[in-house]
Amino acid sequence: MTKNLQAAGYPLVVTDLRRESAEGLLAEGARWAESPREVAASADLVITMLPTPKHVAAVASGANGIVAGLPDGGTWVDMSTSVPDVLDGIRRTEAHRGLHLLDAPVSGMSIGAANGMLQIFVGGDAVDVARLRPVFEAMGDPERILHVGGHGAGYAVKLMINQLWFSHLVATAEVLSVGVAAGVDLGVLRDALVASPANSTFVSRDVLSILDHGDYDEGFAIALACKDLGLSVDLARSVGMPVELSSLVEQIFRRARARFGDLAGEMTPVRLYEEMLGRDLRREAGEHAAEVAA
Repeated sequence: MTKNLQAAGYPLVVTDLRRESAEGLLAEGARWAESPREVAASADLVITMLPTPKHVAAVASGANGIVAGLPDGGTWVDMSTSVPDVLDGIRRTEAHRGLHLLDAPVSGMSIGAANGMLQIFVGGDAVDVARLRPVFEAMGDPERILHVGGHGAGYAVKLMINQLWFSHLVATAEVLSVGVAAGVDLGVLRDALVASPANSTFVSRDVLSILDHGDYDEGFAIALACKDLGLSVDLARSVGMPVELSSLVEQIFRRARARFGDLAGEMTPVRLYEEMLGRDLRREAGEHAAEVAA
């Protein structure tokens, strides 16, 4: 995401826990900052993309935090998959400073980040969203940069998207495994699902990384997927909605994390079903070639 901002011509001031992660950016002219405070004091716009709400809170607070460095009227966009609590707390305590705080989490996996074609779901004031649209377009698909509501709406939409996608993953793994165990050819079964009312983006596209390449998307660790599922269930609890299915999906993901480790890919729960099936879910090479040709 940062490389795409740089390629679009935005001068960057960057910081991270690991300076080596910024070496490519620094070589292209970005300036290193020693703290989040220094970034906020040196830039017209602060952008964060962090693993969990506690990390967002950590870089926001304290003498070296973002809040201490932001000038009055400054702008901060948090693109993490998170919850509203951190930014809401800052709005309350810093209300007199006229800060512009937006939540803008993303979807599109690591390939979308690399290609600058992420979906971005922005929560905040319409004027701020319009002002920052060129920045979002440097990282995302212009047709899929959506202003989804007021403060916190971006976080909520992203959590619901993740929850549904993870549910699709578990349901698809079950259906494919049962069908194959019943003697149906994997490629034929998947094609039938695509042609049916039960089709989904996961069935038609995302699952192919596993079926054709054995790729469980290690670009996004299952530990982070479990974090997102936990936040989703917590959100449901906070608004008084029972989510029995989502809670079960969360437990399946946590079982896969315990079995295969924190750094396993986010699609690793499929491996639980492959183990029960006694074989990997893989299409024949000819089936893959035929689909690519079509």
